[in-house]
Amino acid sequence: MIRSMTGFARSERHGDWGTLVWELRTVNHRYLDISLRLPEGFSVFETAIRARLQKSLQRGRVDVWLRFQAVEGGGLSLNRDLAVELQTIYSELLQCWNLRETTLNLLDALRWPGLVHSTNTDSAVLEEEVLSLLDATVAELQATREREGAALAQMLLSRVDAIGEQTRALRAHLPELEEAVRNRLQNRLADLAIQVDPQRWEQEILFYLQRQDTAEELDRLDTHLQELRRILTRREAVGRRLDFLMQELNREANTLASKA
Repeated sequence: MIRSMTGFARSERHGDWGTLVWELRTVNHRYLDISLRLPEGFSVFETAIRARLQKSLQRGRVDVWLRFQAVEGGGLSLNRDLAVELQTIYSELLQCWNLRETTLNLLDALRWPGLVHSTNTDSAVLEEEVLSLLDATVAELQATREREGAALAQMLLSRVDAIGEQTRALRAHLPELEEAVRNRLQNRLADLAIQVDPQRWEQEILFYLQRQDTAEELDRLDTHLQELRRILTRREAVGRRLDFLMQELNREANTLASKA
């Protein structure tokens, strides 16, 4: 079963710590391109999140959003180590720029990511919830892409069957077409009212018919159609292979049209 490159999934989970919401959107892309947007304080989970996504997705542009709403009434705690580090950097910056002591805006400092965090949320528990909800969302996304991929596969197979019917109809007409070409050439020769060697004339007719013969193109078309049916049942990404086969089908169709 093939998967569509387009998909969307959204999952939401509530707990004592608040509300988590994952949203995933995918579109076609040559490689795997993940655009990840995390709320403040969740950047520590980014490596684990990307690893989960790369394990499940091979190609496509993937837009990923995580939203978190903490439970109301939760306590807040100051990250003292980070506060000391920021104060040290602030002092060094004053020395480097030869500035006098200035008043630090504490409200601006409080906006620094990770400086203040909720005291009623265990980081390990929250990470487990974030990753398990992500797995469920990715599974929903894959199911959506597989359903759309199944519909696309049926659409392609209907075209494959239609082309196969046309090639069979053309094969049935080949003897009739060959006879029509032979008669047309005989009539032209009769109109010229000249005498030619019958054996040489038969060789010329055979040479002309070989140039107009479409059996080779029809054989290649049938081969490509068989390959199409085969790869549409495979589980891995087949988009590039399908694109190549479309070019080959178009090449044979153009040659048939030229000979026609």
